[in-house]
Parts: sequence; C-alpha cells; structure tokens
Amino acid sequence: MVIEVTFTAYKIPFGGWGMRKLSMGELNRKSVKEFKVADKIPIVIVLDNIRSMHNVGSVFRTADAFLLEKIYLCGYTPQPPHRDIHKTALGSTETVEWKYFERTIDAVNSLKKDACKIVAVEQVENSIALNKFSFAENTKLAVIFGNEVSGVDEEILKLCDSCIEIPQMGMKHSLNISVAAGIVLWELVRTGI
Repeated sequence: MVIEVTFTAYKIPFGGWGMRKLSMGELNRKSVKEFKVADKIPIVIVLDNIRSMHNVGSVFRTADAFLLEKIYLCGYTPQPPHRDIHKTALGSTETVEWKYFERTIDAVNSLKKDACKIVAVEQVENSIALNKFSFAENTKLAVIFGNEVSGVDEEILKLCDSCIEIPQMGMKHSLNISVAAGIVLWELVRTGI
C-alpha cells in the first residue's frame, strides 16, 4: 500500500492569519434549557461495559458537542453523578439524556423496537470502513462502543445490522474509546447532515 500526501505551502503574512480566539459569548453556546428542547441528531450512543470514568465523561461531552439524542450506559459502565466522570464531561451529563441498562442486550433490543439501525464500532470480518459507511437520510442510528480491552461483546455483535471500523495504518490498530467515539460520531454527523 502506498500513501501519498501532498502539502501546499502557504505564505503566512506577518502577524499570522489575523486570528483571535472567540470569547465564550461569541461561541453561541446553548443553555441547558435550550439544549434540552433542541431537535437532536438521531444517534444513540451505547457504551458496552466501559471501565474508565474519563472515557464515559468524554463521550458525554462529544454527544453534547454534536447534539446527539442520548447515551445508553450498559453493564458495569460508570454512571453519573461521579466526580471522575464530571472532570471530562464538563457539565454535559446535565444536558445529554442518558439511561442505564444492566445488560447491553436489553438496550439493543429496546433500540430495535424503536426502529434503530444498530451499528457496532468493531474490527470484525466484513466490517465497513468508516469512510465508506453510508445510511439513508432520516435513519435513526444506535452506535455501540465496546470495552477498552475486549471490545463489543460477541453476543451483541450478532444483533447488529453492521459493523464499522476506523481505517488505521500504524502498528497498534486500536484507539482509546473516547478518541474513537469522537472520530466516528463526527463522521456520522458530518455525512448525515
């Protein structure tokens, strides 16, 4: 495999691009009340036995940033309120709707009854590269992220409509769940808008 990368040189004017950081008031942030009543992007995140509270908090923050519908926390995935979740969530546990399920299979079955397409983020045979994954407009998606070590449970994979994976070229071929969630969810939002 050959990867070609081309960079274009730009002459930066003295003093940079004239950019400045936006103030908090200029960011057009929604209030908690505005967030709760806003139309959401129809993506439900399912966290299947995630260990790290920091990962859970980061996923909440990503769900808030992209105005996603809700998060299902399953199995031994930590639940708010907890200070270690709040460290990375930065208040998003107050905006993003969430629900706890003792068993991930119950969450998935509930989503299937709600006509969701179930997609796991996992490296499996016949997985679809994230950049090649597509879905019909107005499709409600449930995206499952698995345990940091063992991934999405095999029993859950059998219930999925498809599996997507993030193309990787390095040695590790694994990403932290919070990083993977940010990449996958942005790509789904970007291509589905």
